[in-house]
Amino acid sequence: MLLERIYDEDLAQASYFIGCQAKGEAVVVDARRDIAPYQELAAAHGMKIVAVTETHIHADYLSGTRELAEATGAAMYVSGEGGEDWQYGFDAERLYDGSTITSGNITIKSVHTPGHTPEHLAFLITDGAFSDQPGYLLSGDFVFSGDLGRPDLLDEAAGGQDTRFVGAKQLFASLREKFLTLPDHVQVYPGHGSGSACGKALGAIPSTTVGYERLYAWWGPYLAANDEEGFVRELLDGQPDAHAYFGRMKRQNRLGPDVMGLRGELPQLDNASLAGDLAADRVTFVDTRSNDQVHQGTVTGALNIPAGNKMASFGAWAYDPETDDRPLVLLAPDQEAAQEMWDHLVRVGIDNITGFTPTLDGLPATTPKVLAPADLENFGPALLLDVRNKTEHSAGNIPGSAQLSAGRVLWNQDQLPSEGTIVTYCQSGVRNSVAASALRRAGYDVVELDGSYAGWEAWNTSRKSTTVS
Repeated sequence: MLLERIYDEDLAQASYFIGCQAKGEAVVVDARRDIAPYQELAAAHGMKIVAVTETHIHADYLSGTRELAEATGAAMYVSGEGGEDWQYGFDAERLYDGSTITSGNITIKSVHTPGHTPEHLAFLITDGAFSDQPGYLLSGDFVFSGDLGRPDLLDEAAGGQDTRFVGAKQLFASLREKFLTLPDHVQVYPGHGSGSACGKALGAIPSTTVGYERLYAWWGPYLAANDEEGFVRELLDGQPDAHAYFGRMKRQNRLGPDVMGLRGELPQLDNASLAGDLAADRVTFVDTRSNDQVHQGTVTGALNIPAGNKMASFGAWAYDPETDDRPLVLLAPDQEAAQEMWDHLVRVGIDNITGFTPTLDGLPATTPKVLAPADLENFGPALLLDVRNKTEHSAGNIPGSAQLSAGRVLWNQDQLPSEGTIVTYCQSGVRNSVAASALRRAGYDVVELDGSYAGWEAWNTSRKSTTVS
């Protein structure tokens, strides 16, 4: 048996390629939409992808199940559990508790594990060439290394009302009745790692075991004592802010994401024509450089979505394709880099990219406004906005600031002043630049605090030291 983990550092998301060498077949679980890694794995091992499936209706990324099935002719399988309100809206074979997918010597058994979501499945894998007992569990967003999938996302992202308490109790039952009944040696491969907002304390270790989690996970003592009330209280306390785009992901994944098909190469655009499109507001420019570079000058009305390992996340914070149909133009050094950026963006459903340019020459220019910490007290903004997570804000903030995380600002404009200047900050300035560019694009007068909270804290410490001296 071949078991490969394909990990996306951007969204801290893991998908899995399970192959039977004897039959030359493979099954993919929780695929993302840029499907080349799965096709390349299949080609490298001389295998055909015959089935694609997923653990649940995802909230943090757009599923590639339909995309991969369309490209390979593979059969699709999705959960049929969870009740009427949690049924997928596209044709695929339904899996229930105890359903199996068989490929050669490999058996993949679905296990209904509600809690994170009502329809959630985990997959027990048996390598029949080695044993007649399961040795692996693809746990999805049920059990992570050292943590559990949060049960409050339906409230936070899907319009639920207090479903978190039901979900937390379901997680307690799923652990007791499904997870802890497995042998200690079963290896556990979760759907996310450290950095995901699908839990509050996910470990960076790519896998764990049932026995290790039983002994050392924070929830172990609560299960051992059958303390459901304490478990629910601890599970729900301190969960990070859910990004607003999660609601869009839930809707699109339930109905079935659009199939993109083979994407051609992004063209390099002529800046003279691009300048006209920008002036007429027909396109949205994406400055993919660092916030320090952007502060030296950027394109008027540009979004700052830095290229790199968090581009999908930042893109989904700054741009909502449901409300803005203007295509994006990427700042990229060459076609290969632009294509890689596009790969990241389609993971969160930002598909409409019209091309790229390697230079800002000839484009309408502006310099974002930045405020030194020493000047903040006398500035008098209409709002001092902390765009970090609520847990960060609670741990320490600039007096007088309000908190609204960068992944939620565009969707909560009712909390922003209709007039006056907004001064924004995060921890170091990266998230702040993303949020500030999105707010400027939406028409707000925004000034970024230079150095953000770290800069203000250093200045404030120095001021206090000088005063004491």
